[in-house]
Amino acid sequence: MARKVRGFERVLDAPALFAVAYGEIGSSIYVALGIVAASALGLTPVVLAVTGVVFVLVALSYAEGTAAIPETGGAETFTRRAFNDLVGFVTGWALFLDYLIVIALSALFLPHYVGAALEADALRGRPWDVVAAVAAIGAIGTVRLVRRTRLHRPALAVALLDLVVQAMIVVLGLALVLSPSALVEGLSLAPGQDWLDDLLFAIPLGFLAYTGLETVANLAEEAREPGRTLPRSLFSAIGLVVILSVLVAVVGVSAFPAGADGTSELGSTWLEAPLVGIVTAFSEELPASLVEVVRVAVGLSSALILLMAITTSISGCARLAHSMGTHGMLPRGIGRFERRTLVARETIAAITLVAIGIVLAGAMVADEAKFLASTYSFGVLLAFTLAQVAVIRLRRREPDLPRPFRARPDVRIGGVHVPLAAVVGAPLTGAIFVLAMVTHQGARYAGPAWLALGLAVYVATRWRARRGMLEDVDPRRALPGGASFRRILVPMKLGDIGEEMVATAVALAKESGATVEAITVVQVPRERELEAPLEPAVAEQADASVAEARALGDENDVEVQADAVRARSIGHAIVEEATRRRADLIVLGSSPRWRRQSRFFSPTVDHVLQHAPCEVLVVAFPEGVFDE
Repeated sequence: MARKVRGFERVLDAPALFAVAYGEIGSSIYVALGIVAASALGLTPVVLAVTGVVFVLVALSYAEGTAAIPETGGAETFTRRAFNDLVGFVTGWALFLDYLIVIALSALFLPHYVGAALEADALRGRPWDVVAAVAAIGAIGTVRLVRRTRLHRPALAVALLDLVVQAMIVVLGLALVLSPSALVEGLSLAPGQDWLDDLLFAIPLGFLAYTGLETVANLAEEAREPGRTLPRSLFSAIGLVVILSVLVAVVGVSAFPAGADGTSELGSTWLEAPLVGIVTAFSEELPASLVEVVRVAVGLSSALILLMAITTSISGCARLAHSMGTHGMLPRGIGRFERRTLVARETIAAITLVAIGIVLAGAMVADEAKFLASTYSFGVLLAFTLAQVAVIRLRRREPDLPRPFRARPDVRIGGVHVPLAAVVGAPLTGAIFVLAMVTHQGARYAGPAWLALGLAVYVATRWRARRGMLEDVDPRRALPGGASFRRILVPMKLGDIGEEMVATAVALAKESGATVEAITVVQVPRERELEAPLEPAVAEQADASVAEARALGDENDVEVQADAVRARSIGHAIVEEATRRRADLIVLGSSPRWRRQSRFFSPTVDHVLQHAPCEVLVVAFPEGVFDE
C-alpha cells in the first residue's frame, strides 16, 4: 500500500523533549564560553548568570505561547497570531539568522575541539578549520537531503554525554583549580578593561550561551502533550543548563584568570575550544597521562555534541521555514511536506548553502567568532522582545484562548492579567538589544542588512501571491468552501470524471467569486513537432471540452476561460500553466483504478502534487460511482 506523507507527528514525550532541550541549549557553552570570556574576563560567571536569569524570563513567555498555540514555528507563530503576518515574518526572519549563525559557529568550533583533542594543530588554524567546517555542514545537509532524521532517538544519548562532560569538568575544576582569590579579583575590572567596550559589550554575547530555545519551541507540534510536557521539560533543562554554565565559567575563570595585559587565555588561546583549555589546566594537579585521556575524551565528545547541534539547528530552521511557507511569508514550495525528508528539500539545501556562505564570509572578517556572535545578538534579542510582547498582547486580544501553561505570577494592567515575567523581561531584552546595536558592529550593520533582505523577500512573495502585506494567510482557511481562492485551474478531459471536475471548479468559483481557468492538455508524441497540426478527431475533442466548460460557466454565472494547451507531458503542462496563470487552486480527479495499484494516484496527479505552486484539491472517486 502506498505511504502517505502525514507531516509532523506527536511522538515526543517528556524524556525526549528534555533530552532535545538540554542537548540543544547545553551545547551552547562549548561555543559561547571563550567568546564571552574574551570581553568579560573575570566577570564571565556574572555575565552568564545575569543573561541566564533573563533567559528564564523569556522561556516563561515561550512556554505559555507554545503551550497555547502548539504549532511549528515557535515565536514566529504567536507573534503572527498576536499582531499580523508582517510582525510574524520579522520574528521568523530574525530567528533564521540565529539558526544560521549557530550552525556556522558550531561548525567552526568543531575542528578546533578535534584538533585540540588529537593535537592536530592544522585543524586549529586557517584554512583547514574553515575547510572542515564547510565539510561538516555539507555532510549533514547531504544526509538530510537523503533521509529524514529522528532527532529524539540520538538526543537522549547526546544529552547524557553533554551532562557527563560538563559535570566532570565542574567536579574536577572545583576540586583542583578553584581559586576564591581569582574569583574575587575578577569581580573588578582588569587592567585595560572598560565598562562599555568590554563588560557591557559582553552582555549581549552572553545570550549565545543559551541558544536552542527556539528549536525546542518548534517541536510543540510534535509533543504528545505540549501543554504539560513541554513547559516541564523546558524548565528542567534550562535550570540545569544555567547552573552548569555558570559553574563551568567559574572553573574557567579560576583556571585562567585575567593577566596583567588585560587578557585571558580562555578567551584567546582557547577561544575556539574553551572546555579543552580548562582540562589542560588540570595538568599541575593530575598525572599527565590522566590529563591526556580526559583531554581526548572532552575534545572528541565536544565535537560530537557540536555535530548534533548543527543537525538539530538545520532541522529547527527547516521547521521554521515550513511554518512561514505555509502561511504565505515565503514561497509556498518551502512549506510542503516530502515523504523522504519530511520538509522540502529545497529548504534544506538553501539552509546548508547559506550556512556555508556565512562560514566563508566570516573567515574574511577579523575576529570572525566575535563578529558572528554579535550578529547573533541582533536576531535573538529582537525575537525575544517581540515574543514577550506578543504573549502580553495575546492575553488582551484572546483572553479565552486555552492556556494549559500560564507564566505566573500575573499583574493586572489596564484591567487585564498579564504575565509578570513578560512585563519585566520584554523591557530588559529590548534594552539589551539597544545596547547590542550601540556596541556591536555585527548587530549594527549585518543585522539590519539581513532584515532588509528578508523584507524584500516577503514583499516579493506577497506580491506574487496577490496577498496583502498584513493579511493573515491561514492555510486552514484555504479549503473548499472558503473565500480565499481567486483563480482556479481545472484540467479537462473527456469522460465522467472530467465533467465532474469542471463542475466542482465552477461550484467553488461561484462560492468564492473566483475565475475558472479550464485547460485541455493535448499530449503530442515526441516523434511529432509540438506545433504540428492536430488530427481532426483530437482537435474536435479539444474544442468540445472547451465549449462544454464555457457553457457550464455561463449557466452558473461564473467566468470560465477555457483553451487547449499542447505539451509532451500532461503533469508538467498543468504545473506550468498553474504557475503562468498564478492559480490559487488546482482541481484534479483521481480514477478508482489507480488505487487498486501501489501508486494510489496516477503519475499525472502525483507529479502535480509534488510540484504545484499552489493548493491542490484531489477528488478521489469511489469504486463504481459511475457504473450507472
